[in-house]
Amino acid sequence: MLQLFLKWIQDILFSTRPDEKILCNMTANEFLTLLEPHSVPITRPETIVLLPLHDARVRAVIHEAKYHGNQKAFNFLAMALNKYIQNSDFDFTSVRLVPIPLSKTRRKERGFNQVEEVVRCTASEIGISLYTKLLVRTRDTKSQVTLPRREREENMHGAFTCLPINENTAPNPDSSFLYIVLDDVATTGATLQAAIDGLRAGGVTQVLPLALTH
Repeated sequence: MLQLFLKWIQDILFSTRPDEKILCNMTANEFLTLLEPHSVPITRPETIVLLPLHDARVRAVIHEAKYHGNQKAFNFLAMALNKYIQNSDFDFTSVRLVPIPLSKTRRKERGFNQVEEVVRCTASEIGISLYTKLLVRTRDTKSQVTLPRREREENMHGAFTCLPINENTAPNPDSSFLYIVLDDVATTGATLQAAIDGLRAGGVTQVLPLALTH
């Protein structure tokens, strides 16, 4: 009886999360078959979306990356981003990857920025420049999850600023550089648009908004 009770406690304490189980049972090749890049008119310019959030496998990977810092999830998402970039006509020497920054509060709570982790894997794998300090949150914002479209836009308005361009952030933002600003999940595009506006206010002329899912 005691052994059964201990086994029950052990199962509760160490049970695999449903999303984690989906991720564990999925191969990299299987995940990459879900890649379907397309543009969505939620920002100016339009956002490129890589993966369908309605697919349970994609949701599982996103949740494992975002809320649990799962390295396999980071790797899968980085592979999808790598494949998209490598299949595009980008000049790698002119591309700069800019992850959407978290607020200080949220970063402290999680201990990591899931978008930054994905972009870091991508940059190291294919040799593209990564700039994690170029875009800065000017203030903490409310969670976007329960807000309607208009309130999302108001919530994110002016939420980002672009640091002065110098050797510690990025080269001068002339027309030869393409700044890919990346978020994990895009809904109304309010966060990405605020990031685009912040980069443009800082002098960046070419921006490509990209979301892992929508």
